[in-house]
Amino acid sequence: MNSLLGATARCVRSGAALFLSGPVGPRPASARLLCAAADLQKDLGDMVKKDKVVVFMKGTPAQPMCGFSNAVVQILRMHGVDNYAAYNVLEDQDLRQGVKEFSNWPTIPQVYFNGEFVGGCDILLQMHQNGDLVDELKKLGINSALLDADKESK
Repeated sequence: MNSLLGATARCVRSGAALFLSGPVGPRPASARLLCAAADLQKDLGDMVKKDKVVVFMKGTPAQPMCGFSNAVVQILRMHGVDNYAAYNVLEDQDLRQGVKEFSNWPTIPQVYFNGEFVGGCDILLQMHQNGDLVDELKKLGINSALLDADKESK
């Protein structure tokens, strides 16, 4: 019980909203729901900072469950980025909705570099096409495999 009270106090101190909007207008939210939402946002902040590259996607890198998630996996693979954290949002609806609220971006997949939101599939594809992805990976200490391929072809 003390842990629930402590969590509730943390949520209220952090400024968690006391009302949720719904189809019939604002309604009081339970402390447990508020804490879960506030804790999820804190957890998401920790998750995106834990690894240099983080992807929230539908499915897994080994088995993407949508074309956009697959495209992100393929782009990263082309650049030789195999070591990244991937979270399957299909396994957890709270995670799926929470990451959209966390980033203020409505779609999945979502890509983060060093805790910073990069964008979705369209943004990553654009960065890949214009060369910006190579530069951004370099900032992370990751040498793009495409640079190695260019050197070998010359």
